[in-house]
Amino acid sequence: MDITTLLSSQDLEIILKLFTAMFLGMSLGIERALAGKTAGMRTYGFVTMGSALFVIVGVLASGGYGSNATMFTDSSARVTAAIIQGIGFIGAGLIIFKGSKVSGVTTAAGIWVAAGVGVAIGYGYYVLAVIATVFALFIFTGLWYIENKVKALAHFSPED
Repeated sequence: MDITTLLSSQDLEIILKLFTAMFLGMSLGIERALAGKTAGMRTYGFVTMGSALFVIVGVLASGGYGSNATMFTDSSARVTAAIIQGIGFIGAGLIIFKGSKVSGVTTAAGIWVAAGVGVAIGYGYYVLAVIATVFALFIFTGLWYIENKVKALAHFSPED
């Protein structure tokens, strides 16, 4: 028995969306794990795939994908808004205050972007999701390097 006889083309597209969301989220999480942050590959993979899943369910429930209905409906817009609010709650839990020092803000922002990547994939915007992932990885890694160089220059004293 062939897998294509068990699954429709719509089912295969949904599986591809979930896999792509999971993969891109895990890609973002690798950098966070290497940086020693609390949210890593699994967290980012869950957030991105979960966001895509909620959008897919919203689109399916509103008659999208296989019907003549438009994909972005009022119902799916509410699902997207709920994702943004829920991720804000998770992000707030990642931010830690230690005296006057705040940590976890970059990880929280990364979680927020991962949710956006999942939403983009849920709606079928694969190129947008990949580009956003590449940009986020640049922010995590490239800007981290630049930021450290700027901080080092700021602490440099000509009298030294």
